[in-house]
Amino acid sequence: MLEVEDVSKRYGETVALSGATISFRAGTVHTILGENGSGKSTLVKLLSGIVQPDGGLIKLDGKPFSGRSPADFQAAGFATVFQEVLIAPDRSVTDNILLGLDGLIKRRIARDRRRETAAAALGRFAITDVPLDAPAGSLPLAAQQLIVLARAVVRRPRILVLDEVTAALDYADRESVFTLMRQLAGEGSLLLFITHRMDEVMALSDRISVLRAGQVVRTEDCGGSTATELLKAMAPQTAAELLHV
Repeated sequence: MLEVEDVSKRYGETVALSGATISFRAGTVHTILGENGSGKSTLVKLLSGIVQPDGGLIKLDGKPFSGRSPADFQAAGFATVFQEVLIAPDRSVTDNILLGLDGLIKRRIARDRRRETAAAALGRFAITDVPLDAPAGSLPLAAQQLIVLARAVVRRPRILVLDEVTAALDYADRESVFTLMRQLAGEGSLLLFITHRMDEVMALSDRISVLRAGQVVRTEDCGGSTATELLKAMAPQTAAELLHV
């Protein structure tokens, strides 16, 4: 469904990605593991249209994809929920969920269906009650994270990139988001999941790729390695210190 092929990205003298190649299958949760500075954030930005690769290809359905902006990626069925919670604080929850769906002239969703559409998106996963008419900025961080996730879900994406989305959530909402991820994968979507919690990795992943220093050092089905082996692949020195080996 999606491939990054020999993709590289540099910021001045810093090599963020070097020859990264990963194939992603439809209908799977594909987890990306790596330490800070491993290239995870750059990969997320590349697959969101925020930055462009210096070399290599992004392929969609087997064909080179030439998207040059976030709008191009969204039109192709991508949606990203970033680690940073991005909201318009003075606008309502409903407006935030539907942000970006309307054109400059014509509304994609009729005015009398906006609240219903926003409520349906939240209703797919949110356990916590999120008041639709409240200013988004007046709500706790966890509720804001649910709003941003609903903004992605309402677009019915083929490819959903989730960057540390569970960090701010309580247990009930976190488990409900996991259920949603499994449902979306079951419906044929591809979910790219970035997390540092190894329990989430082992419980949710179908496939796992490990990045280290901008390179892909391992891609395999979940269960091919133990959590300890994955930690060693991510950061051999750190793993040795933690595990005393």
